[in-house]
This record gives sequence, C-alpha cells and structure tokens, in this order.
Amino acid sequence: MRLRFALIAASFLSTVAFAQVTPTPTATPAPAAMPAGDIPAKFTPPTAEQDYVKREVMIPMRDGTKLYTVIVYAKGLTNAPIVLTRTPYNAKGRANRMDSSSELSTLPLSDEMFVKAGYIRVYQDIRGKYGSEGDYVVTRPVIGPLNQTNVDHTTDAYDTIDWLVNKANLPQSNGKVGMIGSSYEGFTVVMALLHPHPALKVAAPQSPMVDGWMGDDWFHYGAFRLTNIGWLGSQTGYKGDGKAPPSGGYDDYDNFRKISAGDWAKKSGYDQLPYWNRMVQHPAYDGFWSGQALDAQLAASPSDVPTLWEQGLWDQEDMWGAIHSYEALVKAGHASNNFIVMGPWRHSQINREGRSLGPFNWNGDTAQQYREDMVLPFFNQYLKDGPAVTLPAAAIYNTAENHWDHFSSWPLACESGCATPLTPIYLQADKGLGFGKAASGDDSYVADPANPVPHLPRPVNFDDGRWGDWLVQDQRSVDGRTDVMSYETPVLTKTVKVSGVPMADIFAKTTGTDGDFVVKLIDVYPDEVASNPKMGGYQLAISLDIFRGRYRNSFANPTAIPAGKVQEYKFRLPAVNHEFLPGHRIMVQVQSSLFPLYDRNPQTFVPNIFLAKPGDYRKATVSIERGGSAPSAVLLPVVPAQ
Repeated sequence: MRLRFALIAASFLSTVAFAQVTPTPTATPAPAAMPAGDIPAKFTPPTAEQDYVKREVMIPMRDGTKLYTVIVYAKGLTNAPIVLTRTPYNAKGRANRMDSSSELSTLPLSDEMFVKAGYIRVYQDIRGKYGSEGDYVVTRPVIGPLNQTNVDHTTDAYDTIDWLVNKANLPQSNGKVGMIGSSYEGFTVVMALLHPHPALKVAAPQSPMVDGWMGDDWFHYGAFRLTNIGWLGSQTGYKGDGKAPPSGGYDDYDNFRKISAGDWAKKSGYDQLPYWNRMVQHPAYDGFWSGQALDAQLAASPSDVPTLWEQGLWDQEDMWGAIHSYEALVKAGHASNNFIVMGPWRHSQINREGRSLGPFNWNGDTAQQYREDMVLPFFNQYLKDGPAVTLPAAAIYNTAENHWDHFSSWPLACESGCATPLTPIYLQADKGLGFGKAASGDDSYVADPANPVPHLPRPVNFDDGRWGDWLVQDQRSVDGRTDVMSYETPVLTKTVKVSGVPMADIFAKTTGTDGDFVVKLIDVYPDEVASNPKMGGYQLAISLDIFRGRYRNSFANPTAIPAGKVQEYKFRLPAVNHEFLPGHRIMVQVQSSLFPLYDRNPQTFVPNIFLAKPGDYRKATVSIERGGSAPSAVLLPVVPAQ
C-alpha cells in the first residue's frame, strides 16, 4: 500500500513539473523569400594545388570554323615541345583520365612518359565533333574530287600547329610539334603528313585508318565488317556521345543471320545516316574508296617528317594502314625517315598494358617498351634536340620466341621486291600440308548462308568483351565443321621461321555465282605442353583474312563467278614474324564465311550485296583444287632460322 501511494504521488509531482516547464505555443513565422537558384552563374573549382595548367581554347581555322582544344602543361614549364592528338572521341575526356591535382594522374596512361619528360600535351576535337564547330564527315577526304571545300584534316592540322607555335598563344612552347594517335587519331596524323606544317618535326601514326575498303575498318577485300556497324550509329548519329541502335537479341549471330546488312540497317534507322547511305552506294572499290587511300597519296607526296609507324600483329580493326603506308614510302625512296614497329597487340593496345593477349603472356609490358624505349627517344631527338637515337628500320615482335627482332630492312620475304621470294606450302590429299607439290584432286564442302561459320563460339555478342582478342582465339572451335577445310603438316622436326607477308593462292570452283574465301595460317601446339597444360593442341592463327570472290579479277568492277569453273583467288594475308617450332604443326584452314564479323555472301551474284534479298541466299558446293594446274597453297615468307 505504501509503495502504491508513493508511486501515485511521484506521478502527480512529475505531471505538475512538466506542466510548469511546457512553453506556451507561439505563432509560426512567415517563410523567407525563395532564393533565386542554387546554381551560380559560374563555378570555378580551386586550382592552387594543381601541379599543372589546363587551358580550353577555340582555335580558328582558315574558313573561320573554331576547333575546341585542350592544352595541358606543368606549372612553370618553359621552352617545351608540344605533342598533338586530333580526335573524334572527345578531347575533354581524353585529357581527363581522372580528376586530380596531379598532371600524371589527369592525363592518360600513354601520356605519362610525356608528362615526366616535360612536354605540353594537346588534344583537339576534329571539326563537327563534341566541342568543335563545323560539319563532321567520316574520314573527311583530302581537298580534291571528293572534297570540294577548301579544308580537310591536313589544313586543320596545319592551322592548329600554326596557332600553337605562336608565342602569343602558347609562350611555354619551343615551337616544335609532334603528332601521335591511334586508329582514327592515327588517320589524322597521316593526313597531317600529306602537307605538313614546318613545325611538325616528328609523327607516330598508330594503327591508322588508311584504306577502309581494302583492309581497315569497313571492308576486307570487299567483305563488309558488320562489327563496325554500331560504331557508325554512335559516331555519326550524334555530335557527342551517343548509343548505337540495339541489334536485337543477345546473339548477334542470329540478329544478322535473319536479313541482309542493308535491311538490318534500314530497320535500325541507319537510312537516316548519310555515311551509311554513301557506303551502300559504293560497295566496290570505285573512286570513292580509291580516292581516299592514304598510302597511295603519301607515296605521291611523301614528306621528310621522321615517322614511326605502328600496328599490332593481331589488330582486329586496322591491320592494313601502317604496313602498307610504310611499304609505299620505302618504295618511294623515303626509307631513311620512316620506321615501323609491329608488336603482339590488339587494336590500340599500345595505349594500355601490353603484357598479354588472350592466353598468351609476353616478355614484360611490350606496350610500355614501345612507348618508352621507342616513341619517347624518337620524339626527344626531334623535339628536344637529342640525344640522337638509332632505331631499326623495323622492330617486329617474334611471337613464338617471345622477344623483339630488329631488322635493317623488312619484310624479309614477300611476293616481289624482297631479298627472299615466298615459299609455297601446298594443300595435299587426305588434308595434308607440305612444301612439295600435291597430286591432282579436290576437297568439297557445302557453304550454307543459313549456317555460316562463326568467328567466335556462339553466342556472339559484339559487346561481350571478346572483340579485343578474338584473333588469338583457339581455332579448334571450328576445326571439324564439315564446311571448314583443315590441312596440316606432320609434326615438325625443325624450326620453320616466317618473317614477311604471306599470300593465299586458292584455286576453287563453286556451284554458286559468288562466294567468299577465308584463309587462315595456324600454329598448332603440341598435344602436351608441360609448362601450361591448357595450351595443349592450341590452334593459334598467326595470319588470316577474307576475300570476296566477285573481286577476283577487279576490285572496281565485280563480276559473277562462272559456276562450275575453277578460278584463282590470290590475296595478301597480314604480315607475320613467327617461328613454327619443333613439335608443332603448320595448319591452313579454308572456309567460306567468318560470321557475324563479316556479312554473309548470298553466293548468288547480285549487283549490291547490301541490298540482297532472302531468296538470293543459297547453298553452294565449293571444291578446293589441289595439285596439277591448280595447286592451292599459301605462299610463306620462309627465312633461315637463327
């Protein structure tokens, strides 16, 4: 009872106390006036801690168009050389790897050597893209029949360099400029070499787009590369960033197998894109394409600018431009100022790490070796007055022995003009392969456009992460298909070294009136590889390409293949520097499709394959001839093994 009374009393006192301290409610104050907005007219992040200066300027061209340009250099830098890259891929983003007060962290990995060496780094949007004014034209042709204006990438590079070396505009410079860039950015370097500004002292075109029909981005010997169709949508559909139209389902093998490239593009809105329509109008190698072939234009108007050409031995996008430009300039008498590097890389891998490709590991970071041991000394010599360096005419990675080979001239063996002629390795009976001529015979298969040979194991999606290293994909994924002919030597007892430019020389007949021929030169590993068991039996393609049969007589004037009559299909394969080692085998594969990387050939001659209709796609029986008067072979650049 006492406890209950005490609790009641305590509760009463607590209530009284609460009542005594509770404030009297007051009126709600009137709201303050709404502020004008939370985004200031101009916001400038502090830069005091940055060790660099970043300027964004609009550089005027001769026609009044202004091009957006980013200039980056260390604070306090004076008398410094300039490295320029002209890009369709967003100069602002290219010059901003990450937000940092450190120039080394801000610029891309491939620029670290230039930062450490005290260079001014410049990125510029080409006309019509991102921050630049003007109209964008895909690989804008040089001034002439295909370009009736008074500007091109040659004049834009000239005007840009002229502005940069003017002390009033960039007092930090020493008046010397080098240009560097890969892929499209390599194309702009090549264009600048046609009529270079006097201040352009050195250049490094890397995997440049030089001939889009013969073997760079768009076609290979007339076969259209479907994988680049997305680039066209994203690049020309928008001035800045943009997405390509979806291809359909996940498996691009199915998406593109249902209809022709032209019908797919129309369904996806590509008929709104001027460049797509121009390509459809020019399926053959007519003046539209030959007039843009920069290797021929370089040879006709060679410059004295020291130039270091680069391409990857497994570049899946632009494997034509660098080697053909280098060869054309050497032939034109300009070997003394032109050099070439070919490393074990995919497209543009020289801007990243180069320790490996697919399952293959190299001797260190080969991309860093290229940048720091070749490019930087080369640029220092001509932009910083030394020290002088001696580069070999050609530095080619040996992809079997895993080291760099240096050559005073290259290729060592080729079809004509080399010290060593090519050596045929012939397709033999019973799927054999050898250096001796074969007995007459043939091997037949059915090529079906409804079931083309995939370039990668299905499902194939162009965005699935396999595009970069598909060329080193194990070819056992298709070996054994009835429409893939695989010819193989016995196990080698001694090394066969190849260094140069192979040629495919295939004699074949078909029941169709058109057709494609894919030829692969393959290194077959021993069944057991103790150091890496997963590599046992690996089939590594060291060189492969495709040829569209309608162009066997003329790239400009296609003709139907006479059904049932043997025809010769002779075409150049990508360059190699490789050794087939004892215990390995040499293999040659021949097939009629490489899909969906390349569009399907209907195997019925139609005027324009872009516009082929479903009824045009038909099966054909293809017979590969051997021996006698039709000795199918691959002509190898065999040279003595060291």
